[in-house]
Amino acid sequence: MEQWYVAHSKPRNEDLLWKQFHLRNFESYFPCLKTKTVNPRARQVQPYFPGYLFVHVDLEKTGRSVLEWIPGGAGLVSFGDEPACVPDSLIFAIKQRIEQLERNSAEYSGLFNKGDTVHIHNGVFSGYEAIFDGHLSGNDRVRVLLSLLDNRQIPIVLPAESICRLDPS
Repeated sequence: MEQWYVAHSKPRNEDLLWKQFHLRNFESYFPCLKTKTVNPRARQVQPYFPGYLFVHVDLEKTGRSVLEWIPGGAGLVSFGDEPACVPDSLIFAIKQRIEQLERNSAEYSGLFNKGDTVHIHNGVFSGYEAIFDGHLSGNDRVRVLLSLLDNRQIPIVLPAESICRLDPS
């Protein structure tokens, strides 16, 4: 019976392992998020679970050794000597979460420009005004500059949904 298993990859070899699964016609899931990076040569897509992928196979037919010795892989995540199974519902929930994060990322990515005055409406700094400094990796976090103590600007990292544009008046 086919089930989802967690495959561990060698460091920074998630792409290679995913391709190896694809070449062997194994159904696999490699959850990733698109990111904005400062360095144009940096990866534009980051693994949601670095070092791990999900593979949907029947271990009785496939054989565990095929998955243990696949290029780029470091074996299956196991407890004791038993490979850990992942329920279909969890894979579905992860896919939904990735889609939600991608939607949120698209929403917030174009709203602010560096230097915009923003209002913090959530969290410890709720009620303060700040200067937008930039989006951080994953696009769900932002850095703002908060003026405190002798008007020194202190960088603060916040969830993107914690700020809104302050209308110039």
